[in-house]
Amino acid sequence: MSKQTTTQALTLEVNGTRHSLAVPPETPLLSVLRNDLGLNGPKYGCGLGQCGACTVLVDGVAARACVIPAGGAAGRAITTLEGLGNRERPHPVQQAFIDSQAAQCGYCLNGMIMTATALLARCPHPTEADVRRALSGNLCRCGAHLEIVEAVLRAADLLAETGSEAAPAAAVSEPAAG
Repeated sequence: MSKQTTTQALTLEVNGTRHSLAVPPETPLLSVLRNDLGLNGPKYGCGLGQCGACTVLVDGVAARACVIPAGGAAGRAITTLEGLGNRERPHPVQQAFIDSQAAQCGYCLNGMIMTATALLARCPHPTEADVRRALSGNLCRCGAHLEIVEAVLRAADLLAETGSEAAPAAAVSEPAAG
């Protein structure tokens, strides 16, 4: 017997724009972001919420889009990497990663940048230990960890210098679990 899925009209607020979509509510948010909205910042990594490649901000909190049902994200502010900044005007966290050359293959960058953004929103002046703890759930296979930690600390300095806020205007609290 095959399981039937029921499509529902959902409204998602992604990067400040409301999107009306007809999708089964149990569809992973990651699939909707990538396949329906064409946002490729969040990556498919493990599909289990353990690697961090799919991290987005949900109401300012770092969350794993591969394990969040789209229906559960309705009515909440979702921010993807594309919603932070762009090539012409990168967000200070993105700029710090560029300045620190904190990438090799780049697959983990979405998760690292989004997690760092959430960290800096709730802890504007983190220690190196704070950064390492916050990023500990994000996997990087290339060994760019030193540059990534340096980039997050540099981002804190850039945010302080410019008087900018790390996360988009939303409720910011502890990171959401898996």
